Amino acid sequence: MRGAKSAKWVTGAIIVALAATACGGGKGDDAGNGKGAVDPNGIFSIELGEPEKPLLTGDTMESNGSAVMAGLFSTLVDYKADGSLEMINAESVTTTDSKTWTVKLKPGWTFHDGTAVTSKSYVDAWNWNASLKNAQGLASWFADIKGYDKVHPDAEGAKQTADKLEGLTVVDETTFKIELSKAVPYFGHKLAYIVFAPMAESFYKDPTAGGLKPVGNGPYKFKAWDRKKKIEITRFDGYKGPNKAKNGGVVFKNYTTLEAAYEDLKSGNVDVLRQIAPKDLPVYRQDLGDRAVDQAYSAIQTIAVAFYSDQWKKPKQIDPRVIQGLSMAIDRATITKTVLQGTREPATGWVAKGVLGFQEDGGAGVTKFDPAKAKELIKAGGGVPGNKISIQFNADGGHKEWVDAVCNSITQATTVQCVGDGKPDFQADLTARKTKQVKSLYRSGWVLDYPVNANFISDLFRTGAAGNQGDFSNKELDAKIAKADSAATLDESVKQFQAIEKDLVNYMPSIPLWYYKVNAGYSEKVSGVAYGQDGDPILTGVEVKK
Repeated sequence: MRGAKSAKWVTGAIIVALAATACGGGKGDDAGNGKGAVDPNGIFSIELGEPEKPLLTGDTMESNGSAVMAGLFSTLVDYKADGSLEMINAESVTTTDSKTWTVKLKPGWTFHDGTAVTSKSYVDAWNWNASLKNAQGLASWFADIKGYDKVHPDAEGAKQTADKLEGLTVVDETTFKIELSKAVPYFGHKLAYIVFAPMAESFYKDPTAGGLKPVGNGPYKFKAWDRKKKIEITRFDGYKGPNKAKNGGVVFKNYTTLEAAYEDLKSGNVDVLRQIAPKDLPVYRQDLGDRAVDQAYSAIQTIAVAFYSDQWKKPKQIDPRVIQGLSMAIDRATITKTVLQGTREPATGWVAKGVLGFQEDGGAGVTKFDPAKAKELIKAGGGVPGNKISIQFNADGGHKEWVDAVCNSITQATTVQCVGDGKPDFQADLTARKTKQVKSLYRSGWVLDYPVNANFISDLFRTGAAGNQGDFSNKELDAKIAKADSAATLDESVKQFQAIEKDLVNYMPSIPLWYYKVNAGYSEKVSGVAYGQDGDPILTGVEVKK
């Protein structure tokens, strides 16, 4: 079982990563057959890119930083493969109306500095992360809570008029209440996300230091960060959760290319990979044998539109039919079969497989390869400005091959000129997105934070959502999302979001490409390596051989 621990942009071509704080993984090939004694204090290594920012629960939404954060922090709940909730730091999370929620904590939990995890630890952390003055990128995740508009007003230039969310109330040391501004039937599932983790009192004395040397409540504690080289975390023996580490710790080794990481795996210099580069996909199963991983998980690759760019907003925002045409000019079946070696499945909608509300053909046919229809739609929509597009991507993530293939498909089908716009690494890619420097389109990807279809719609296409980096905005769609968000039951909310997904073809906030698979591997030094529903290696279950 594996729950989501971080909203994150997918860094690599194959899989995203973050450390596990969920149930321990299944046994590997050597763990259950007596081959190789296990060292319970053994340290193993994982390939990782350099995190974009300091490690803050309210500002880490890319996969490299999230990899470390999720090992250091535990949240109130996790979720199982069937979508049901599992209590982690919470003893219970209850509601009778989906608007007022009561959280009771398990007693005896401590932070890595020995201080107690209490109701106040959660309430203070949420207030700090939501505050406008603290400028946390994930603040919008608290928008459901009553009083958010005062703590974090949306209007440009507006100042906050409160420092605390009105909807949060500490009842006692282990109980607190959450009042939402409206009913949200899936709010309990959202609590699995890392932004809802607690923070130690020491954090507020020096938040800068807190981001460089985090003090968490998870199964691992922070040890060291050698910039652009490695990050080390070690097992926290005082951890009270159900997913205690079966190893002594993890070294996240920094790599600038997936190819270099794979060579190190084969030579025994790194133990667990999160992804395999496209050029190594044809051979990795043969090279690794039983240690090769190939499994589906809940994530999707897309091409997002920079709606703020001169190309798409002037003289007026582009007609959705143009984006529809570009989508139908992409031969997903051929690209996934050849360039990506069958490691992807062509997407038929915007919601990833494996979550509540997934539906076949959620894209209402817009992902079907049809060159004639593609040209017809682009012409009817007024054409692509300049008859040329570019797709931005991070060159360290193994994307160049498929971006080139997508561009060739579009150009051959429509005569629209398409080129790749490679940034040297994921940091540079994200910086261009966040500073609104993307010239045309950009490679995007999203892995579930909680197993409900709302996560792939509301958290990406709602105006002002943290994941909405292309500045897509439509008041009509916002109203539909708001209605689905506050449906009477989870089932009704899921159904409404299914209808919204079918309707996204009329807005085209992005172009769905394909569903991800985990294509990875591990060394002979470790066993018990497993990957969860979000595609991440479950670190706590890894066993290191003596």
